[in-house]
This record gives sequence, structure tokens and C-alpha cells, in this order.
Amino acid sequence: MSSESFNWKSLFINEDANQTKKEEAKSASIPQTNKFPDAVATPNASNNLSNPFLEEILEVYQKGFEGLNAEGFDFFEMYKSVNAVGVTNPQSYQMAFTMGKTINSNLSKEFLLDKSKYYLSEIEKVYEKYNITGNSKKSDLNHKITQEKKDLSKNIEDLGAQIAQLQKDLESKKLELDRIDTNNAQEFSELQLKIEANNLAKQRIQDSINLVITGINQYL
Repeated sequence: MSSESFNWKSLFINEDANQTKKEEAKSASIPQTNKFPDAVATPNASNNLSNPFLEEILEVYQKGFEGLNAEGFDFFEMYKSVNAVGVTNPQSYQMAFTMGKTINSNLSKEFLLDKSKYYLSEIEKVYEKYNITGNSKKSDLNHKITQEKKDLSKNIEDLGAQIAQLQKDLESKKLELDRIDTNNAQEFSELQLKIEANNLAKQRIQDSINLVITGINQYL
């Protein structure tokens, strides 16, 4: 089957669909039939703690790997069998190989290794495709972040310049306010003196007139 068996759209594009988790692998001995165990070695749980997406992506890889399986006994069935029994147990390889021989009498070590290259190659192709996709999206996001920072920095700089200008204008207006009394003191003083002179002049002329009026009344 082709590498399109890998459905990795959800790795870099958010979707609402929830993926059903696979059941935990169970250790079992290889049965004396042509049916091979479905269990696969469970990834070390401690490795999943540092990356919350690791388990999900490992499941995608596993499903894609299973989607590549062709009919008959090849590396895929060998892989499933030895992982179910024990990947470090030499007997698991011997038993799986013996069982494979019952299905394909021409089964050989060379055939299994050759098919393993096919699976590795197909997985590598899909990895490269989505590695490019992921890094491209990461680059786009980084460019977006950089541009947003640049724009905001420019806005902050402009606002800082406006604030500086407003502060300068504020100080200028304060100086103008302080100079108002000084600048108008002379004119204000002159006006005050003229008002006082007007009052005095009126009073004096009225007093002189009233003095004559009194003399008329008294002497005539």
C-alpha cells in the first residue's frame, strides 16, 4: 500500500474529531496457528511526559505502518510477532520465523530485511512530507510573530515620540502661564493708576465745583 495510508492532517491542522486511543499491548506467546498477535510494544511512558503530543503522533505512525502492510507474511508480521512476545527475546524471532515458514515456505532472512527497507523508506517519505509542513508552518508563525513585534515596537516608538512632544508642549505652556503676570504687569499697573487718577480727578473737580456752589449760597 502507498504512504497515503498515513492520515496526518491533524498533526498541523486543528480538527474537532477525537482520536480513539489504542488498547495497551498485552504480552502473549505466539499461538500455533497462522493468526499473528496484534499487540505492539508500548512506548516508554516516561518519554511521553516531556512532550504532550508524542503519544498521539506515535499512534499516527503506528496506524500508518499498519496501513502499509501487504498480504502474506513479511517484515510487518515479523515485527508484530516479536514485539508481542518480546523484542529482546531471541526465541521470539525463531518462533515467528518458523510460523512464517508455514505460510511462506520461501521465507528468508534476506527477504525480511529487504521488506524492512520498504517500510522504513515509506515512513521516511511521509516523515519528510510532514516535517516540511511543520517547519513551514513554524516559519510562517515565526514571521507573523516577528512582524507583530516590529509593528508594535514601531507603535510604541511613535507613542513615545508623541508623549515626548506633549511633555515638551506641557512645559512650554507652563512657562507661558508663569510669564503671563510678568508680561502684563506694566500694562496692568498703568491701568490701575489711570483708574485711580480718574477717581481722584473726578473727586477734585467735583470738590472745586461744590466749593463755588457753597460760596454762591453763602455770599450772595
